[in-house]
Amino acid sequence: MSWYAFIGAIEQGFVYGLMVLGVYLTFRVLDFPDLTVDGSLPLGAAVSSVAITAGVDPFASLFLAMGAGFIAGMITGFLNTKLKILHLLSSILTMIALYSINIRIMGRPNLTLLGKPTVLDSLTGMGLPPSLAGPVLYGLISIIAVIALIWFLHTELGLAIQATGDNSRMIVSQGVNTHIMIIGGVGLSNALVALSGALVAQNQGAADVNMGVGTIVAGLASVIIGETLFGKGGVVRCVISCLLGSVAYRLAIALALGMKIGTFSFEPSDLNLITALVVVAALTAPMLKKKLATS
Repeated sequence: MSWYAFIGAIEQGFVYGLMVLGVYLTFRVLDFPDLTVDGSLPLGAAVSSVAITAGVDPFASLFLAMGAGFIAGMITGFLNTKLKILHLLSSILTMIALYSINIRIMGRPNLTLLGKPTVLDSLTGMGLPPSLAGPVLYGLISIIAVIALIWFLHTELGLAIQATGDNSRMIVSQGVNTHIMIIGGVGLSNALVALSGALVAQNQGAADVNMGVGTIVAGLASVIIGETLFGKGGVVRCVISCLLGSVAYRLAIALALGMKIGTFSFEPSDLNLITALVVVAALTAPMLKKKLATS
């Protein structure tokens, strides 16, 4: 793996790490299978790109993207809790609707940001090389998001959301409205995913309506890899493991794409195959490790 491929993987790991934190919130904390992320990632990219094109500050556009993602997640939660639609189907319906909404927002299937200001300009303007500006800025934003999420999950509201995922009947007996917890929790999850999408769009210089395809698979893979490599424990350890799992996942992808055995090498089109192999390796590693230890 070249130096630039390594730095690129670290950058991708941090920028998609925000998405992984969102997936962790629904998948592990709320026990809510949420496919909305495949639509909320390009939603964040679309909102941020349109806002920047209209003259909005790139950092301010991130908050607009998070707001749009929060609303999208709330709609999924509303469909599930208030209209009694199965959570998986609710998220699929929102994801499908977001495909058309994203095209409506951009006015076309994709929107370029070439020549427009981005969040990276703040660091490159201080003389930092563009190849390092991404990892530094996205790493800083990811660390802030990790600290904020850990703090939130230890608040009264965060504990209620955790209890809703662990034992909804128990928390109802304590007088907590689980519907509000689910709607708010799924909304917060998709706000983080939309923030990731906005940063991805500014990083690659364009937003595309299809950029969210496979997001949930990559998110779940990163969560599982993080838990396998760094273990599961309290909230603090789990949240940090998710971010590190995202970085490890992107490094594994970069390593696989740079691998060459004889005349065989992986192509970018093999990304889904590589993802499946990485997830299988992460899921079976603990079992193999246990067998080796007992043999």
